[in-house]
Amino acid sequence: MAGQIDEILGGSNAGGSPTGGQHHPSRDGLDRELREIKDTILRMGAMVEEQIRASLQALVQHDADAALAVIRGDGRINEMQRTLTTMVATTIATQSPVARDLRFLIALDHVSYELERMGDHAGSVAKQARKLAPEPPLRNYIDLPEIGERAALQVHGILRALVDIDEAAAREVAKGDDQIDDLYHRTFDEVLKLMRADPVNVDRGTRILFAAHYLERIGDRVTNIAEDVVFLATGQIEDLNP
Repeated sequence: MAGQIDEILGGSNAGGSPTGGQHHPSRDGLDRELREIKDTILRMGAMVEEQIRASLQALVQHDADAALAVIRGDGRINEMQRTLTTMVATTIATQSPVARDLRFLIALDHVSYELERMGDHAGSVAKQARKLAPEPPLRNYIDLPEIGERAALQVHGILRALVDIDEAAAREVAKGDDQIDDLYHRTFDEVLKLMRADPVNVDRGTRILFAAHYLERIGDRVTNIAEDVVFLATGQIEDLNP
């Protein structure tokens, strides 16, 4: 997975010789801090992926305690995002990155924000799962489990594309958002039919629609990260979900 990330890490600010009487941080120091930030991003992404799957498992298994664990676990993701923001700010202040290094740091800071929001969405799904736990399932929750699994796979895929600065892979991951959107709209239509057919289904149906919406938003945020990868690879800002 080293790929182009090593090129970026070695692409600018090479050397640490002083110029004009001013001390310039060494390349080794910048490389070390960039790698530490990247590794923290990957750990954060893995936590988000785990939270998405755990929230869906709690929903399907009617496990209120598991849902509560997901809700509480969101705090760890929030703390990691704050840590990453501090790490990026400190690196910019102390290492004076320029060109591609600076662009990379700014993009990673934005990625950490998107991952934090995905963690919030997983927590929101868990909140609905906790409310639904005592109730019988509404037609096995329609396509909700598949939407959740696709969302988790998208998170995994976009992090690989980010590490490799792989433009083609990022674009391919972004295309997967269309499938999530299709499943979301199908779920929406089916749940509405069930709610219209029997008023007893309204409360459960509403909660399922909320959960589906949160999962669909995860797909949108993955696309936002894909746009960051395209920007890192090309320097061009592009809307991948017009």
